[in-house]
Amino acid sequence: MRRQSVILWLILFILPVSCSLSNERNKTSGEEDKLQYNPRLNEVEVITLKREDFPLQLISNGKVQAVAKAGLSFRIDGPIASIRVRNGQVITKGTILATLDRPDLKMALDAAEIACRRAELNLFDNLVGQGYPARDTSSVPANILEDAKILSGYSSAQNVLDRARLDWESIQLKAPFRGRIAEMNASIGENLGSNYFCSLLDDSSFDVVFSVMETENAFLKEGLPVEIIPYAIDSWSCRGVISGINPLVDKNGQIQIRAHIKGDSRLLDGMNVRVQVERSLPGQFVVPRSAVVIRDNMDVLFTYTDDGIAHWTYVEIVASNNTSHAVRANTNRGSVLREGERVIISGNLNLADGSETTLRE
Repeated sequence: MRRQSVILWLILFILPVSCSLSNERNKTSGEEDKLQYNPRLNEVEVITLKREDFPLQLISNGKVQAVAKAGLSFRIDGPIASIRVRNGQVITKGTILATLDRPDLKMALDAAEIACRRAELNLFDNLVGQGYPARDTSSVPANILEDAKILSGYSSAQNVLDRARLDWESIQLKAPFRGRIAEMNASIGENLGSNYFCSLLDDSSFDVVFSVMETENAFLKEGLPVEIIPYAIDSWSCRGVISGINPLVDKNGQIQIRAHIKGDSRLLDGMNVRVQVERSLPGQFVVPRSAVVIRDNMDVLFTYTDDGIAHWTYVEIVASNNTSHAVRANTNRGSVLREGERVIISGNLNLADGSETTLRE
């Protein structure tokens, strides 16, 4: 009986303590829940809105072309006797590139010189017979001298000699301008016929040919600077200027543009490059691309007020480049942008009009 009384007493003592602990746990849990669902302020970064020049950028793909390029071939047939250049070699104007083995042309030249000399003697005899001084044609009237040349065969012989000299000189292939040898695959003894012996590229300057959409034509004009970045050497670039705009739109709605750049050993004819054209728009509100977000399917900026409230402003994007937008207020939506306002540039993805914010440290 006494044992049962002790057990009952223990139960009565433990029960209130347990209830008290349970209430404390519930109270603590409730406070934690309140802390957990307490809304956090949006941390944002801002810039001060001001007007400045906005660098427009137009990017296209292009191809490098040598300004002067010629496919060189012999004017006459014959086996190649010598080759004096190699691919990649830079040569000056008039350099002999190769020669043909045509001894018959030398014999024809010698024969033509002899025939021309004989005809010249006949010409002098003809003039002496008409009473003019020997070997002196200075006093002979032009019409009489011309008739005498024809009758003596001198005119015909001189024509044959000129042709023989031209053929003999043609056994040498000479460079028509300074440049770099390319596409030479000929061998000594080979008879090329009318095929090219090599190409000659003037790499002292290049043109870059690229295309833009017809809607972008107003952006371009001759003399605008361009930056050329070869895809094969993306760590290097060079600069040039637009030298020509084709005034025709092709079937794809594109216009061909030509830019002129100085030569460089890193540039090769036919190289694929990226072309970047820059032009400034003065007096624009310029913001990072991250500042513009979409709300109601429209472009908006969030401005920041001193009380930490974010207000959205509908804007229109005037122009864009890789990092920034030039914007103006969307007056159709009653928006206004003022110089000196603070614009939120980060932490704005989940903002709504009137959201509470705090500046990020």
